[in-house]
Parts: sequence; C-alpha cells; structure tokens
Amino acid sequence: MDQANRPAGYFLGVDGGGTKTAFVLTDAAGRELARHEGGSSYHIQVGFEALHVLLHEGVHAVLDKAGAAPDEVLFAFFGLPAHGEDSQVQPFLDVIPKAVLGHRRYACGNDMICGWAGSLGGEDGINIVAGTGSIGYGERQGLTARGGGWGEIFSDEGSAYWIAVQGLNAFSRMADGRLPRGPLHDLLTRELELKDDLDVCAYVYARSAPQRDRIAGLSRLVARAAAQGDEVARRIFTEAGRELAAIVEAIRQRLRYPPGEPVNLSYSGGVFQGGELILQPFRQQLSLYSPDYRLVAPRFNPAIGAALYAARLSGRTPRPPDPVSAGGVSNRN
Repeated sequence: MDQANRPAGYFLGVDGGGTKTAFVLTDAAGRELARHEGGSSYHIQVGFEALHVLLHEGVHAVLDKAGAAPDEVLFAFFGLPAHGEDSQVQPFLDVIPKAVLGHRRYACGNDMICGWAGSLGGEDGINIVAGTGSIGYGERQGLTARGGGWGEIFSDEGSAYWIAVQGLNAFSRMADGRLPRGPLHDLLTRELELKDDLDVCAYVYARSAPQRDRIAGLSRLVARAAAQGDEVARRIFTEAGRELAAIVEAIRQRLRYPPGEPVNLSYSGGVFQGGELILQPFRQQLSLYSPDYRLVAPRFNPAIGAALYAARLSGRTPRPPDPVSAGGVSNRN
C-alpha cells in the first residue's frame, strides 16, 4: 500500500472459538482491509502455549496482508472462549496479546461480545451464540448481562455439541430398540463407517483427536437426519431452540426490559445455519415469553464485531461498514 493511501491507524478484531479463530483488520472508518482464519483458541483444549502461537501467527498474518505493523494498531479486541470463567487463569490470557502486539492498546473479553457487537452493530439488544458451545450476551442502557456458556459437561444447551450428544443418545436408543430406527441411525452408521453399532463408542471415547470439536461436528448429521424426516432428530432441534430461547429470556430479565419496550435480538454461530429447523422453535418459544422480541438477522459477522468493539473501547465510533462488504447479512427479519 502506497503511503498516500495508507490509513491513519487500524482496528484489530479477534473472534476466538472452539473450532476456529477469525482475525480482521479494519481502517479507522471501520472498513475491512484484511482477514485471516486460524484454529481453535479454546485454551482449555489447546493450552496456553498453543494459544500464544495461534494468536501471534494470526495477528501477524492479518497485518501482513494489509501491509500494516503492530504499532499502527490503534486498538484491538481479543474475544476468547472461556475468558472470564476462571479467575486464576484470566491474568495469563490477558497478557498474551501484549507479547503479540508489543503494546497495551488492547482489551480481552469473552467471545460472546464479538457476536453481540457484530450482529447488532454495537447497539442495545441481545445476541445468542450457538456454535460449538452456546452463550448469550446483551446490553441495554449501560447494563450488561450474559447467560449460558457454562461448558459442555453440564451446560451449553442448544449448541452443536449439545445437539450432537442428544443425537448420539438417540442412536444408542435406536440401536437397543428403545426407539424405532430412523434415518439418524443409518446416517451415523454410514458416515462414521461403523461395522457394528457399538463401534460408536470407539469413535467417541478412543480417538486421540480433540473431543469437543469432533463431537460437535456430528450435529450436522443430526440436522441431515431431521431433513430426511427423522422425528427424533427434529425433536432434538425443537428442544435446542427452546433452550436457546430460555437463555435469551434470562438475559432480557436481567437487563430489566419493561413490558412494551422492543428487544432487538440477533444470533450467530454455526447451529443457525440450519435455518428454520432451529429458528422456528426458537421464535415460537420466544413468543411465549414476550411479544416484545424483534428477531433481526445478523448485521455483521463476529470478527467485524470484534473490530467495531475495539474502536468503541478506544473512544472512537466509526461508521459501520456496509454489511455486504463486511461479510454480514444485510436483510432484517
């Protein structure tokens, strides 16, 4: 980039996740200049050393694509999975970006903030994330609240991992005869190349690959089974939609929305790629809680959201970029 057209500083957004991490660099006006994608930034899974390597490589890769240097970053926001959920390890997470950037013009937070800032463009409202895990976050008139996101062992309801576990449970019941066999049984048998039903145990328990991502990936097979008419699989997605709505409702209550005040609500994460399979029960349950919800399609993707949030933390309010050029969804429901 020639010096005459060089931006007067950049904002860096990092949207971490259990499966992938997106790095986005924008100019001071909020226009996306470069993007890079890396692997998991879930420190519980990959460890601190691997997280440091991932962030270092990702940040420098996206800067190199734009011909930018770390000291030209006006501010950065690192949205990291599980951030804020262990007070003993949080100080270690918070110092990694300093080693990567070489300065302190950054902040770290939970990746739920990236989804909210992207989907709603930083405006008041609630965003629900349903990816590998699930979590919700909202802001209203200076109040903030989160819900869900307690981890896959006893929470993350409605997430890809949760859907996959329900699907595996249904498979075991079908194999036993406790449920009638439907398309879900045949799909898992074929796609996992099971010679015997019990071989699914080896797939789940005996493989060395990271369990969380691999198990969550099976949610796509549950969705395919639902599309093929498997009633058990459809019920799993119905329950997932209800669980996600319950997280949203808890956040609405904590943000003290009075009756009659519209609640802008959006969504992000791979589970919502299922379209009406997940959105229909989600909307239906929301309507039982309150008539005030206004479900809107995501305005920008979470990585752009991270960059917009970085600008906000720096005291600047850049004009949000065109949703189409930002890779977001421009229409609203």
